[in-house]
Amino acid sequence: MIWRVRALLAVLAVIVALGPHEPAAEKIGSRFQIALPLLAWGCEAMNGSGPEYLVRYLVMLTALHGTKQALGDTPINERPNGGLQGFPSGHTATAVFGASSLVQTCLVGHPVAQGVVLLAAGVTGASRIASGWHDLLQVVAGALLGWGCDRALRRPSRLRRRLGDWVRARGGR
Repeated sequence: MIWRVRALLAVLAVIVALGPHEPAAEKIGSRFQIALPLLAWGCEAMNGSGPEYLVRYLVMLTALHGTKQALGDTPINERPNGGLQGFPSGHTATAVFGASSLVQTCLVGHPVAQGVVLLAAGVTGASRIASGWHDLLQVVAGALLGWGCDRALRRPSRLRRRLGDWVRARGGR
């Protein structure tokens, strides 16, 4: 029963984000970029893994902004509408991170709700292209970053174990 409630809440949140607001693609993508990770965090918290989710999210944000800074004024980092720090798309990375978590943890066994959440993440990426903030490569890179950080850094992933071993070998906990 609780799983049906979670699935219904996820679908309703997506509908509210698309609700009677300004129809501009940019605004819709911005709403999903916030709604999907927050829904996932809430679900993870209900499952007792909220702090672990936040750590994965912070790693993703660090990688995202570190990449943007490291690339500086290289062509791949240029936004289609001008400016820098376009690679990878942060809105897409964040939305896909949240969607991946929801699909893998909270919406298991609810294919319709999973589909709605995945489409919302896809709409976020498309909105970044439509609004001129990112090109296709930047959006795909953001999606891969968000998905990769959610999947690869979960317990008990091989990458997570290796990272933990690396940190411990250098005097960390």
